Amino acid sequence: MKYLCQVWFDGTALAARTEEEKHRLGLESLGYDRDLMASGHMIHAEALQSPSAAVTVRVRNGETSVTDGPFIETKEYLGGFILIDAKDLNDAIRVAAGIPLAKLGAIEVRPIHSFGPEL
Repeated sequence: MKYLCQVWFDGTALAARTEEEKHRLGLESLGYDRDLMASGHMIHAEALQSPSAAVTVRVRNGETSVTDGPFIETKEYLGGFILIDAKDLNDAIRVAAGIPLAKLGAIEVRPIHSFGPEL
């Protein structure tokens, strides 16, 4: 079964770390990604740029509007994701608990909805 592990964290907690600590966290993250590939759990992973680089797109009554950044104020933001293949939710939780950024924020584990072959 596929699960999306969304990596949520407070950017100020990351910014408060020294360059050495950030570098070490990056190395831990890349190492964990390699471990997930070796174990067969990894499907795909990406880190996201800061919310300040984002835009929000909405379509209402046929009109498209684009605004800078996220719509709501929040301390934690989506910093990246890892799409995994796990045997069940417990396996997915175990994988998520190993993500190094879980120490700074939260990992939301969500099953991927599978549409039938007719779509």
